[in-house]
Amino acid sequence: MPNERKLKSHDLLAGPSRAPARAMLKAVGFTDDDLSKPIVGVANTWIEVMPCNFHLRRLSERVKAGIRAAGGTPIEYNTIAVSDGISMGTEGMKASLISREVIADSIELVARGHLFDGVVALSGCDKTIPGTVMALARLNLPSIMLYGGSIMPGKFQGHDVTIQDVFEAVGKHASGNMTDVELKDLEDHACPGPGACGGQFTANTMAIAFEFLGISPMGRNGVPAMDERKDDVAFECGKMVMDLISKDLRPRKIITRKSLENAIAAVATTGGSTNAVLHLLAIAKESGIKLSIDDFDRINRKVPLLADLKPGGRYAAADLYAAGGTTLVAKRLVDAGLLHTEQPTVTGCTIGEEAQRATEAAGQQVLRPLADPIKPTGGLVILKGNLAPEGCVVKVAGHSIMKFEGPAKVFDREEDAFAAVKAGRIKAGNVVVIRYEGPSGGPGMREMLGVTAAIVGAGLGDSVALLTDGRFSGATHGLMAGHVAPEAVRGGPIGAVKTGDIVTFDIAKRRLDVKLSQKEIAARLKKAKRPVSRYTVGVMAKYARHVSSASEGAVTT
Repeated sequence: MPNERKLKSHDLLAGPSRAPARAMLKAVGFTDDDLSKPIVGVANTWIEVMPCNFHLRRLSERVKAGIRAAGGTPIEYNTIAVSDGISMGTEGMKASLISREVIADSIELVARGHLFDGVVALSGCDKTIPGTVMALARLNLPSIMLYGGSIMPGKFQGHDVTIQDVFEAVGKHASGNMTDVELKDLEDHACPGPGACGGQFTANTMAIAFEFLGISPMGRNGVPAMDERKDDVAFECGKMVMDLISKDLRPRKIITRKSLENAIAAVATTGGSTNAVLHLLAIAKESGIKLSIDDFDRINRKVPLLADLKPGGRYAAADLYAAGGTTLVAKRLVDAGLLHTEQPTVTGCTIGEEAQRATEAAGQQVLRPLADPIKPTGGLVILKGNLAPEGCVVKVAGHSIMKFEGPAKVFDREEDAFAAVKAGRIKAGNVVVIRYEGPSGGPGMREMLGVTAAIVGAGLGDSVALLTDGRFSGATHGLMAGHVAPEAVRGGPIGAVKTGDIVTFDIAKRRLDVKLSQKEIAARLKKAKRPVSRYTVGVMAKYARHVSSASEGAVTT
């Protein structure tokens, strides 16, 4: 084990002057032997409100057992989580992205306050995943992030379903294409137990991204939540963090410019969530690494789309695990010459060495061979133009529309847009514009899955486009531009658009424009009346004052 100079916890616990600290820790069951060993924080995002994180208490016990087996002393502590899927479409969704900052802050504070020697962070729902890694990057202690794993698919009318199907069913039901009984049946069977949402939505996207970043052990995040092997993985991670402490291998040796590029490549080839742009920019910021929104488009142009995963494809995350998992994804990218193979990971092996361990299930159809990609380029593109001078993000996995032009239907709140879709006021050819929902304007940059799924469910997925300074769920598909920056509340051009203005998406040219002169845009913005925020005190108001642009990761540091 490391010598005393390497252990922060000795400043807290060693010597006669630290007798009061030891006395208090003995009150909760720790012994002299416990307190003489490396102290490892187990940062748990367990919460009872959602399936994504509900099982993390079970996994934390296995992590702690692994730490003890390897000669350390675990101390578990908890932080918050907000369910995107449950809060979606309500005022509560504004808390989701803000929770990422609170998660990072709270994990960091407890670890700093108690001088831990290492950390294992357990994540589940969308914002807990980047929130934990942001904290690990700040702390720069030997550490690992373990994702709790995906839910298994539900069964409805003889086929697999995910929560995406329920959101889209709301649109079908509203348009008269699904009965009350069918909707209730789907609701009752879509989510069969613990685990995060089952497609290549934000949770599974970030779980894969962080394996390729190296801060999670390759292949372990992808083990489904209720698979019996997940307990073994958790135990292994407990032992692994002790090895990291022994080797003094820290996050900032693992999180590098090249490993961030590896993570972006993984998102691109699996058709991952647009939220990955926001979160990887935030991780780069926390790690002191220069990364821009344009880097995502540059890498996306080189990387083929190989994974046939929901929401744009046919399969769920559990199917990718059965096919060969993320290690197989890494092997594909290595074979294509698209991975920085020398980058270290928390396993002690390079990502290239991890990729060589890949196995492939016979006859699997989830991950295409390099010779037969779904598309020659990846699933995310960055558009700029007079509507998005700082850029916006479009997910192109799951649709083939390269150009779209139509009259705008403008809404200043997500709820108003959703009501318009349900009432049949959105027609084929429209471009739905939802603004004042950005990081500061929302505040909190709500996801728009309720609206986007309703559009798809109403049969308009291929004939309506949408743009917003808010975000999209990883379950969103169709021609949707999110993270439009600058946002409306901070004077972005999206605030100048009026209903009837002609908006053009040009994917090939990477442009998002409104047919207005710069002079007209400036004149309209000068006259624009921005909504007054309902939040003047508390965490929401504080976030609105300090949050950066989406093009910079929407961070508060």
